[in-house]
Order: sequence, then structure tokens, then C-alpha cells
Amino acid sequence: MTDSMSCKNLASVTNLLGRIGLGLIFFLAGLSKLQNYEGSGQYMASVGLPEFLLPLVIAFELIGPVMLVLGYRTCIVALAFAGFSVLSAILFHSNLGDQMQFIMFFKNIAIAGGFLILATSGSGACSLDAKRRS
Repeated sequence: MTDSMSCKNLASVTNLLGRIGLGLIFFLAGLSKLQNYEGSGQYMASVGLPEFLLPLVIAFELIGPVMLVLGYRTCIVALAFAGFSVLSAILFHSNLGDQMQFIMFFKNIAIAGGFLILATSGSGACSLDAKRRS
């Protein structure tokens, strides 16, 4: 096996692991919102968001990660999650004077950055997108 083949295989595996990691945090958040539906709706309402958006957020956080892990429509899904992460940072973590909110704000911005990299680099060989292209 050549070095370039080894790097391609490593890149495919690390891309998949990255997609799993990025997806997992949102999938677990979606499950948490589903388990604490009333509290999640109240939390959204506390920042001025209508509670009717909660089912859409839950669906996005449960379906989107599955699409990411499978590598299906990765660019579109990654861009959607990047925007979602930035919006979440602004809406829910904008009190930058509070150290925890400061950390959460920039964690969301960093996650958005990871999604932007994924959107531009693609899902790699271990994906449904790659199968569709071949």
C-alpha cells in the first residue's frame, strides 16, 4: 500500500469519525429535548422563540445527525448545522460576561467551524454521497 493510499484511507476513516462526533452531540441534544419536552419549550420561550418550533428543532437534531453519519447530502446538512450552531450561540449563550456562557458561545462557534470544514471538504469515501457519485 502506498503512502497516498494510506492517507486516503485514514482521511476517510477520520472523516467518518468526525461526522459521528459532530452528529452525536446534536442527536443527544434532540433526545434530551424529547425527554424534557415541556422544559425545553419553556427554555426556548425564555429567549423569545415560539414553542411551536420545538418539534422542528427536535426533528432536525434527530434526523440531521443520522444523515451526517451516513454521509447523505453532507454539504447541505453541514451548512444547516453550522447556521444552527451560530444561531444557538447568539440566542442562548450571548451573556459573554458569564464565564460558562462565554465558553458555550465559543464552543458553538467552534462546532460551526467544524461543520463549515465538513461542508467544503465533503463526506469522504465512507459515505452515501460517495456511493451516489460513483
